Amino acid sequence: MPLTILVVDDDLGTRLSISDYLELSGYSVIAAENGQQALTIVEQHNPDLIVTDIVMPQMNGYELVRRVRQQQIFRLLPVILLTARIKTQERILGYQSGCDLYLPKPFELEELAAAIRNLLERSQIIQSECGLSQADNIKSEKSHKPITSAISLAFESLTIREQEVLRLLTEGLSNIEIGEKLHLSSRTVEKYVSSLLRKTETSNRAQLVRFAIKHGLVD
Repeated sequence: MPLTILVVDDDLGTRLSISDYLELSGYSVIAAENGQQALTIVEQHNPDLIVTDIVMPQMNGYELVRRVRQQQIFRLLPVILLTARIKTQERILGYQSGCDLYLPKPFELEELAAAIRNLLERSQIIQSECGLSQADNIKSEKSHKPITSAISLAFESLTIREQEVLRLLTEGLSNIEIGEKLHLSSRTVEKYVSSLLRKTETSNRAQLVRFAIKHGLVD
């Protein structure tokens, strides 16, 4: 399943050019023309990253980011601010509002796509590490329970990205092939594989695949 990017800009031409480029790059794109509309979309669709202009009617980009960050579930959601405002104080305001990257206009679409890939990889790694930490806590607390219960709890801790990597592993794909399908680097894929090995207490990929099939972790 492709990752979802929310593109927010009141200029139709900018909105369409960014959306078209990202869709051609393999992402699923949702567009909004102002911050208020974008906030509703975030709550309904839970995108993987937001690309937003700053100067917009109804709600500007600064306020959009602040409102998003107020919700616990979106505190790690990557956000890129796009704007023609390049003064230092305005960039500082952008970072203070909670954005991850401030990209001044005009910009190259290729540069934007590279920034998106970088932020998404970092976000997935952070989510994976958080899931691993939660799994370790659960394992410690539930160590007295039967092994089948511990296995079930570990599986519930798998992130969506880990589940995708596991599915592609069982199809026999290499790190490079998995990375191409999920828009990740080989190094990032290897991190997910390592996390899966730890969570399933297997020692190599062959054991991991057999384990996943035996316990119904993949279709």
